[in-house]
Amino acid sequence: CKYSFFLSELTGMNVYLKLELNQFTGSFKERGARNALENLDPTVSGVIAASAGNHALALSHHGKEMGIPVTVVMPTVAPLAKVDKCRKFGANIIIEGGNIGESKVHAETLVEKQGLKYINGYDDPPIVAGAGTIGIEIMEQVPDIDMVVVPVGGAGLIAGVSCAVKTLNPDVKVYGVEPRFAPSYTMALEAGKPVDTPVTPTLADGLAVPMVGPHAFEVARAYVDHTYLADEKDVAIACLRLIENEKLVAEGGGAIGLAPILPGGPLHCPENKGKTVVIPICGGNIDTTTLGRVIDRGLAADSRLVRFIATVSDRPGGIANLTRLLADVGVSVKDIYHERSWLHSSVSNVQMRCVVEMRGKKHTKELMQALEDNGYPVVFEDGTGEADGDIDGTEAEITY
Repeated sequence: CKYSFFLSELTGMNVYLKLELNQFTGSFKERGARNALENLDPTVSGVIAASAGNHALALSHHGKEMGIPVTVVMPTVAPLAKVDKCRKFGANIIIEGGNIGESKVHAETLVEKQGLKYINGYDDPPIVAGAGTIGIEIMEQVPDIDMVVVPVGGAGLIAGVSCAVKTLNPDVKVYGVEPRFAPSYTMALEAGKPVDTPVTPTLADGLAVPMVGPHAFEVARAYVDHTYLADEKDVAIACLRLIENEKLVAEGGGAIGLAPILPGGPLHCPENKGKTVVIPICGGNIDTTTLGRVIDRGLAADSRLVRFIATVSDRPGGIANLTRLLADVGVSVKDIYHERSWLHSSVSNVQMRCVVEMRGKKHTKELMQALEDNGYPVVFEDGTGEADGDIDGTEAEITY
């Protein structure tokens, strides 16, 4: 586990990161995959699994090393980077299904037809046991730990980690966090059993499992203290904080564990100040194009990328006066669009749609005040794309 000075300063806690994204295939899934393959019946002709990427990568890599044929069924939303890497390991790749649940159904139809062994990436006992080694290592490396915050998808990771941690020290708090767009574990807790849950595409694509594993669920709910839901902007900001503070490029599902302890999160509270927390950063396989969107969304949610519409005079110098004001406030213009046709205001006015780079909420408030003082009718939009007439300037400002 690596101590993070900057995240500790930001959160007021002693933050340690368990860097599972540094595994050869880029995620914690190698632990369970290797364990499952080593315990495989030697009479089995090969294995098959449904996976959005990380479990597929781990099986493909270790299957190649051990000489075991691997077939993986991946949903259409699987990141291209993960699909291409699986092919490089020599796995048989089948793209089928809109989500991991549909891919799993298709994979199960091939088990008997091809004589393969299905390995569930989040529910088979050897998989859960492999994930549990993370918990053992955390307890060995950070013996004074107070809590661990674990990402939740199919619940295999949190089942293994919570079982190991609570067995070694029942006083350590274990918290889960899953995307609000894929709340399958939360829904299972409410129903008392795994239930099929509607899943919306999310930045934490590796956690978008429509139904948690039944074995993993029973273990997890016996040990986990509480589970939180993270919005898309929380996921984006968590990725951004890791990039800026730790120079770590994590996928959304790998970074989401950081979200609850960041300012504004449910675990960022006075009673947790000074406590020691471990966050497994459990995956780093993210498409470059997705990474760009995650960074932009993180900056927007952090009020460091701001969009607004200002009404200016259509006479010579109208745009120049606006850009001069932006320069005086210290704003860097990223994009600007001149709207002249789709208006219902005075014919002598036009609208300027601006995307500008800011230093934070306090700087944004200064810009709003300057525009208002100079008589510009303006509409700001927050990080979710909704109009916002006022922005609280109480959060810390980013300085350069």
